[in-house]
Amino acid sequence: METKQDLKLAVIIDADNVPSENVKGMMEEIAKYGVPTFKRIYGDWTKPNLAHWKNVLLENAITPIQQYGYTTGKNSTDSAMIIDAMDILYTSKVDGFCIVSSDSDFTKLATRLRESGMKVFGFGEKKTPYPFIVACDKFIYLEILKGSSTAEAAEKQKPKTTNDSAQDTVQQIDKKIVRLISSTVNDIADEDGWAFLGDVGNLLIKKKPDFDPRNYGFDKLTPLIKSLKRDFEIDERMTERASIKLVYIRTKK
Repeated sequence: METKQDLKLAVIIDADNVPSENVKGMMEEIAKYGVPTFKRIYGDWTKPNLAHWKNVLLENAITPIQQYGYTTGKNSTDSAMIIDAMDILYTSKVDGFCIVSSDSDFTKLATRLRESGMKVFGFGEKKTPYPFIVACDKFIYLEILKGSSTAEAAEKQKPKTTNDSAQDTVQQIDKKIVRLISSTVNDIADEDGWAFLGDVGNLLIKKKPDFDPRNYGFDKLTPLIKSLKRDFEIDERMTERASIKLVYIRTKK
């Protein structure tokens, strides 16, 4: 049976819509979902504003694809990415695509690739239009990838206060997200109302592709749920291997 790590992924990057400082964290994130067999980035490399990409491309073995801007006001880079994606789809053995852009022009491409049985992972900034986000199987905001190292450095410099950061994070989880989690739990719960947290997480992403605990300041789903004590119960069940626990949750009545 094929695992996520076995997926062969084609990574196509829009240089005009992605900051270069996000690339290292993004490639580390992509490694969680599969192996990038194609790594291409598109832009007009004759323009001086893209010169800072050179070292990033060398460090991550990403192939730059030259695309001239033939007409003022038209983004020919998008067209080149779409054409190449369809060529890869029909001529190469890949299992999925990573589309890196904050541009809604790739909504139709993501939809078309999924219709062909491809897994589609989207990467973009929080300004990304929602139609493109929901067209992907999963969408990851670039801000949370570059934010981890920045946050760690800031945390070392700032004086610690009791649970201040945790309380701020919980406030960011609005009632809409709580209702989404609750309805998802109820969708797959057993007769006693308990649902395996791993299944809950998978269904949450299907319902809301940009759902990610890191958006709310948590590395994993379990601590996020534990922060919502008023809404959910948690049952950590031991397995035959003492070091492994299965986490189940239930919506409080």
